[in-house]
Amino acid sequence: MEKLDLTKKYRTYYHAKTTPELVNIEPARFISIRGKGDPSAASFADKIETLYPTAYAIKFMFKEKGLDFVVPKLEGQWWFDTNRFQGKTITTSTEVPREEWEYRLLIRMPDYVSKQDVEEAKQSVIEKKKTALADEIEFFELHEGTSVQMLHVGPFSTEHASLVKIEAFTSEKNLGQAGLHHEIYLSDFRKTRPEKLKTILREPVKAK
Repeated sequence: MEKLDLTKKYRTYYHAKTTPELVNIEPARFISIRGKGDPSAASFADKIETLYPTAYAIKFMFKEKGLDFVVPKLEGQWWFDTNRFQGKTITTSTEVPREEWEYRLLIRMPDYVSKQDVEEAKQSVIEKKKTALADEIEFFELHEGTSVQMLHVGPFSTEHASLVKIEAFTSEKNLGQAGLHHEIYLSDFRKTRPEKLKTILREPVKAK
């Protein structure tokens, strides 16, 4: 049985240069779970530990049908209340308290995975793993289209330098924001030393 590897099928999505570049991102399907607050909080880890069993439940559902796939990397969208924090952009976001950040954690799914499949998988996790939090998992579709992205190497605390480069590139191209800040965690930040972390930073954009 051939195993689908989304990181190989969608190279632009999962591969980025260490300098900003303009890319076109295709529509995609995900399982997701939302939250708010500091990512160092226990609730953030709990959501990750709920998302992955659901992803694997879907994987094994389809493996039995002859459609196996590799579970992809964790991703996240991040935002804050721009009415409350007026004038703040992604490059000045360090001035927004971490507890005020909202997020949506994501794991991409093959295009053949449906909302009904996700509902079936999360019910399985609730029953077998006794994980009530799985009820918060949602089927989610996203089409970012034109975006600026780059690879950030190093700890999350130094992402600001990469975001400044993205903002300068976006301004030079006369582009404006068209979606939420998006991060793809190529490294497992629970196991990888901070200086070795690799994260794709992506900003959907549009012409001004």
